[in-house]
Amino acid sequence: MTDKEIEGIADLLSSKKRIAITTHQFPDGDAMGSSLALYHYLINKGHEVTVVVPTHYPEFLHWIPGNEGVVNYMSHQHKALDILEAAEVLFCLDYNEPSRTRGLSAPVANFKGIKILIDHHPEPADFVDYTLSETKASSTAELIYEFILMLKDEALIDKNVATGVYTGIMTDTGSFAYGFTTDRAHFIAGEMINAGANNRAIQNEIFNSNSEDRIRLMGHALSERLTVLTEFHTGFIALSKEDLIRFNFQNGDTEGLVNYIISIKGISFAVLMLEREQNVKCSFRSIGAFPANDVAQQHFKGGGHRNAAGGEYDGSLSDAVEHFRSVLVNFKAQLKD
Repeated sequence: MTDKEIEGIADLLSSKKRIAITTHQFPDGDAMGSSLALYHYLINKGHEVTVVVPTHYPEFLHWIPGNEGVVNYMSHQHKALDILEAAEVLFCLDYNEPSRTRGLSAPVANFKGIKILIDHHPEPADFVDYTLSETKASSTAELIYEFILMLKDEALIDKNVATGVYTGIMTDTGSFAYGFTTDRAHFIAGEMINAGANNRAIQNEIFNSNSEDRIRLMGHALSERLTVLTEFHTGFIALSKEDLIRFNFQNGDTEGLVNYIISIKGISFAVLMLEREQNVKCSFRSIGAFPANDVAQQHFKGGGHRNAAGGEYDGSLSDAVEHFRSVLVNFKAQLKD
């Protein structure tokens, strides 16, 4: 983002505006952490702000300050659309193209006011007026902090802003364990603790609030649904609709499950497949140089980062598994220890 663009945004936000914040479908910790951090910053700046999400998101993220004001398009469609229609400024967080917002894709693409994208995913589409995009950033939450600094508003970072930023960085780095966790991410996390984020309380909310059903589902997945393909240094878990119903699946219950697969010695590529009503949702993880995002983009209508990506398959779970196995052959030379 150029100095001229920063000046333009600073001028835009210098007077009270009606602002909507959007993020991607099935929001994760970074999506909600960055959205609610930005929400509190803009509130502190004197704006009228609402966070609008396309779908439900995990219960273990509902404690984040400001969550009570989030509008879910799936359950309040008219209200969500009215908010977007009335907004003068739209922030697009943690997604690189409108299609990632599911039912909100058309309203986002056709928004008549000023649109600002803040994201760390590769190849952002050209659908906004201002773009803050940095693929080397650990998370969108990290970029929210940088955005506030660019506007010289560090004094407006209070406990609520800090809590959202810390939550986004922590969750998108796998508790600071992933390879793209930079010294900058650690520095910002420390600054957020200094600003009031309670890191121990946040860890407890995210990782120690599991339902019994979620723990049993994860145990079932690892014991009965894990397949290891040694010759491809790959592992995958495929969960059927019946599996999900049996354990009263709630959105977010499989969060982090794919990371157990990648933790197996000798495995460099891992996939979690969830059978939904219309398709199969896929989460891809890799270690080292293997491009999980290439598999997602080329064969599963998705994309993402080199070591963390997502996609979907239109068809049954068994067909998705067969398709995945056939795709692996094309990547065998890259799938090495």
